[in-house]
Amino acid sequence: MAIELREFFTKIFWSYQNINQHLTSVVSKHQNDRVSYASLDARSNALARGLESVGVKKGDRVGVMLGNSMEYAVVPLNPSFNAAQVVSALSHLQSSHLIISAESNLPRKDPRSNVPLLEHLVGNLASSRLESESVPSLKQIVLVDNSAGRFDASSYRSLTPFSSIMSQLAADGRPLPPQNLSPRDIVNIQFTSGTTAMPKAACLSHRSILNNGSQIGDRMLLTPNDIVCCPPPLFHCFGCILGYMATATHGSSIVFPSESFNARAALKAVQEERCTALYGVPTMFLEELNLIETGEISSDGFQYLRTGIAAGSSIPAELMKKLHKVLNLTELTICYGMTETSPVSAMTTTDDPIDKRINTVGRLMPHVEAKVVDPVDKSHILPVGTRGELAVSGYLLMKEYWDDPERTAEVMIADSAGKVWMHTGDEASMSEDGYVTITGRIKDLIIRGGENIHPLEIENCLLANPGVGDVSVVGVPDERYGEVVAAFVVAREQGSKSITTEEIQNWVREKLSNHLVPKYVFFLGPADSFPKTASGKIQKFKLKEQAIKLVARGKEAIANI
Repeated sequence: MAIELREFFTKIFWSYQNINQHLTSVVSKHQNDRVSYASLDARSNALARGLESVGVKKGDRVGVMLGNSMEYAVVPLNPSFNAAQVVSALSHLQSSHLIISAESNLPRKDPRSNVPLLEHLVGNLASSRLESESVPSLKQIVLVDNSAGRFDASSYRSLTPFSSIMSQLAADGRPLPPQNLSPRDIVNIQFTSGTTAMPKAACLSHRSILNNGSQIGDRMLLTPNDIVCCPPPLFHCFGCILGYMATATHGSSIVFPSESFNARAALKAVQEERCTALYGVPTMFLEELNLIETGEISSDGFQYLRTGIAAGSSIPAELMKKLHKVLNLTELTICYGMTETSPVSAMTTTDDPIDKRINTVGRLMPHVEAKVVDPVDKSHILPVGTRGELAVSGYLLMKEYWDDPERTAEVMIADSAGKVWMHTGDEASMSEDGYVTITGRIKDLIIRGGENIHPLEIENCLLANPGVGDVSVVGVPDERYGEVVAAFVVAREQGSKSITTEEIQNWVREKLSNHLVPKYVFFLGPADSFPKTASGKIQKFKLKEQAIKLVARGKEAIANI
C-alpha cells in the first residue's frame, strides 16, 4: 500500500502539476516542522523505500494509527480505537504492517499511552521476533515516538522505530521503480466514521481520490498562494482528501495545528501562518467562535482568511452567518459526500449566491450523476423538488467494502441499465437549477403522528436564539404520536441566568409551529458533552439512546443532565 501511495504522490507532484519545488507543502505546528514540495517528495521516497526494506510490497495493507503529523500515510485507523477495535480492524484487513504512535492525542484529553494496546496486540514486546496471536497476518510494527521523552522503546525489541527506516534512506531521493500500478487500484482503505453503526472499510482508488481532491481545490479556487489550515483528522476523508489531495494538486500549503483537534491551536495557526482557508465541521467552528466571542482568542489576525470548507454534517444557517462575519470566511464552501464516494459528490462555489451557500450543499462535482429515489422503492425516481433518498454514481464510487459483499450490495445497487448507484441514506431534494439540499439522515427523520419532522429545521431555529450555544434534535418514542421531538441543548450564559425549557419551547412555537416544539429538553454542559466521532460528527443514535433512558426515568429526572 505504501509503495502504491509513493508512485501516486510522484505523479501528483511532478507529472500532473508544474509545482515549484521550493513552495511550502506542509506545516506541522505542534512538531515545529515545515517542508517544501521537494523535501516532502524526498521524505516520501525515503518512507516508501524504508517500508520496502521491512517487507511491505504491492497489495499489502499497512495500518496507520497516528494523529495529524508529518509521518502520516496509508490505511488510516482512528487513534481513539481501543485494543479490541484495533485488533478487529487489522484482522479484517489482514494487515501485514502497523505504523503507530507511542501516544494517542485525542481532543480535550491527556495523551494516552499506546503501550497497553501494543501489549494486547503482541504477546511479548521484548522478543526480537514479532508474533501476534490476535492478528496472525501482522509482520511488523513501526513506532513513531511522539511522547516528548515519556516513552522508552529500548526494551521493546519487537518494535521498529520509524526513525530507523527513514534515516538509512533519507539522503537517497530516488523514488521506487515502477510498480505496475493501475489508476483503479485500491490506494486507501478508509474506515467510515461510525455515526450510526459499526465502521465499514471503504476501498478507494488512485483515480477516485486524486480526481476528487483536484476538483475540490478547483471549486475553492486554490492556488500556490493559498495556505490551508486543516484541523480535521487525516484518518478521515476530510483531512486526507479535502485537505492533502486538494492542496497537493494545486501547489498550496497545508497546516496541521495539532495532532488532534484543538480550537485554540487552530485559531493560533491561522493567525501565525496567515492562513487563507480554514476547514472544519460545525462543532469545531462553534468551539472556535466561542473562544473569540469570550475574548480568549483575539479577533485580530483573521483578515487573510477568505475560503475554506464546512462539511461532515449539515451546516446550520446561523453558523454560516457567524463564520462570514467573525472569521471573514466570505468565500466559505460547503461540501457534501460520504467516505464511500471518495468523498465529495456536491459542493458550493466561492461565488454562489449566499442563500445557496447557506441552504444547499451546492451542485454536483464534474463527472458525477445523482438522483433522488423513494426510500422504500429505490427503483422509483422522484420528481424535481421532492424529498427522498439521494443516490450518486460516477468515478468517485468506492470499489467495495473490504471483504463484505453483503453490506456492499445493500448500498451499491445497479439500475435497469446496469449503472451502479451508491445509495447514501441521506434525505435530499434537487432543484431545477441543480442545487442539492440535504434535509437529514433517513434514519434521523422524526415521524410524529404521521408527519415527517426534519431535525435540522428545529436545530437551525434554536441556534438563532442567543441563549443557545449548540443543539442536536432527535426523536423519541411516544405512546400517542409514535415519536416526539427531544432537543439536547448547550445553553449560553446570559449574565446570571440561562435559557429555560419553557423559553426554548416558546421560541420554536413562535418561529415554526406547534408540532415541531420539543416535548423534552435536555440541558448539557460544555459542547464536548455531545457524543461525537473523532472527526467531530455528533452521534445522534447515541443521543437517542440517552433520551430514551432519561424519558423512562421520569420527567422529574430529566430537567437537567
